[in-house]
Amino acid sequence: MSKFPSPYLIEFPKLGAPEIGYISVTEQQKLIPFDVQRIFWTYYTPESIVRGRHAHHQTQQVLVAVSGRITVTTEMADGTIQTFRLEDPNVGLYVPPHAWHTMQYSHSAVQLVMASAAYDEADYIRQYEQFQTVWKAQQ
Repeated sequence: MSKFPSPYLIEFPKLGAPEIGYISVTEQQKLIPFDVQRIFWTYYTPESIVRGRHAHHQTQQVLVAVSGRITVTTEMADGTIQTFRLEDPNVGLYVPPHAWHTMQYSHSAVQLVMASAAYDEADYIRQYEQFQTVWKAQQ
């Protein structure tokens, strides 16, 4: 059985008002369940493109649609599939390392990702069959 929880939504504080705007904030390990070691963002992704299509051996992530809409589909090794629609910049999605995930974006979407580890190609599981083999063995 995995030591990581299933994917779940995180609601960040939304401070402000419509007439002045908003700010959302988190501090280390207050809402994000890991130390952030890497931050990156994706943007201008054509709507017809599906990104992701991988899982990780170790890296945990929180995905935030800081602009636009992102549809994230996660699949766990036990076959549980969930679809999340991120479109509020104060809501993030925790993605554990054992979750196969794909993302599809509206044209205006900007995705911010906070990750628990620096980039390491060896941490990626890019073949779906390998994902099933690796994670089912650990259940």
